[in-house]
Amino acid sequence: MIQGTVRSFVDKAVRPNIAAWFEEGVAPRELASELGSLGLFGMHLTGYGCAGTNAVSYGLACLELEAGDSGLRSFVSVQGSLAMYSIWRWGSEEQKQEWLPRLATGEAIGCFGLTEPDFGSNPAGMRTNARRDGGDWILNGAKMWITNGSLADVATVWARTDEGIRGFLVPRGTPGFSAGDIHHKLSLRASATSELSLQDVRLPASAMLPEGRGLSAPLSCLNEARFGIVWGAMGAARDCLNTALAYAGDRVQFDRPIAGFQLTQAKLADAAVELSKGLLLALHLGRLKDQGRLRPEQVSVGKLNNVREAIDIARVCRTVLGAAGITTEYPVLRHANNLESVLTYEGTSEVHQLAIGQALTGIPAYR
Repeated sequence: MIQGTVRSFVDKAVRPNIAAWFEEGVAPRELASELGSLGLFGMHLTGYGCAGTNAVSYGLACLELEAGDSGLRSFVSVQGSLAMYSIWRWGSEEQKQEWLPRLATGEAIGCFGLTEPDFGSNPAGMRTNARRDGGDWILNGAKMWITNGSLADVATVWARTDEGIRGFLVPRGTPGFSAGDIHHKLSLRASATSELSLQDVRLPASAMLPEGRGLSAPLSCLNEARFGIVWGAMGAARDCLNTALAYAGDRVQFDRPIAGFQLTQAKLADAAVELSKGLLLALHLGRLKDQGRLRPEQVSVGKLNNVREAIDIARVCRTVLGAAGITTEYPVLRHANNLESVLTYEGTSEVHQLAIGQALTGIPAYR
């Protein structure tokens, strides 16, 4: 029922508009209330107005959202698995009461500031810092490639302190804090991607997430979001395959539909096999997560495989559409462009290979 509800929403509210949003490079803020009314924000969390669904249900929602567009799934994923999860898992009761109910309904938007201009795969090198000043904290630094940044009413910002890496909640309008959109993107164009600037931002002691200490805290949030990507990438791949199947059945060359040619069928068959394998992997990982048995390296397996295969499916399906495949009339190249970003964010393929390699050998090879 959850999957069907999300698919219906995407069909009615997203598909008729997404090509224009992508071409114009706009992220429609007005979708937030509709997504919130469906209970999609933080849907796998419990309490504070969150739906409390299981992991497989959340994965199915991500599948349908990304079948519409990766930017839509990113919007929901960052809101629920990064911004909300960071507060739900590491915040104080007061912080949870203040922010989670509003974030759950979409009345408020959140973002998650970890990546910096010079530190992506190596977040331990972050330069953003926070120092005590009496009872307050003073933050200075910059964050880059932040989804929802310019839309956000509150940002979870991770900074280096004398006590190690800590998280802080920075509300919109705080003096010294600003967010600007990154323009000229060729991918995730229907998504707000921003740079955060913090210049002598003064925050009360109550702004710090009291339970989140060290780099493991933000990385735990990323693991939640990566799980959604495992499912979401397969949604984009499924939409590409369905588009190619429909086009191949209608497109006639040499007096017959191109779906009847062996080379076309080989492409479609290979895509269907990889899609089915990816969906089964996502389902297996979802069931492990619901049992409390999912390990981070297993999420890396899912993210590495499913995004890599989704991009390949999108590219092959584009060849089935021929020249028509490069226009926004069809979703295939839009999905392919979006998946280039999905391949990179929340852990590049290389980093996930190293995470798996460490799990296999016991030897970290990051340095």
